[in-house]
Amino acid sequence: MGISNAEAARRVGLDERRYAHYVGGRREPDLATLLRIASSLGTTPNWLLGVTEPADAVAETSELLERFENAANGMTLEELQLCIIQAEAIVAVKTRR
Repeated sequence: MGISNAEAARRVGLDERRYAHYVGGRREPDLATLLRIASSLGTTPNWLLGVTEPADAVAETSELLERFENAANGMTLEELQLCIIQAEAIVAVKTRR
């Protein structure tokens, strides 16, 4: 972002020293603090934690969701409910493994 740790700490509302411990990896913030840091810096907790998806995967997911939405718009209520039940069943099977 091009700002100092002191400025980031100020934006987040944390003591500069405490923020420096988080940045340096000497301490980990609790979830509420992590969310506050991400929000204040205009990013996501995943990005701060180094969890990123490749840009191609994000684009592909967006494309697939758009296709799914377009298909759903042409369905009857009953067809849409059936589709949702099938999607939920797929997720349920995955979580049992």
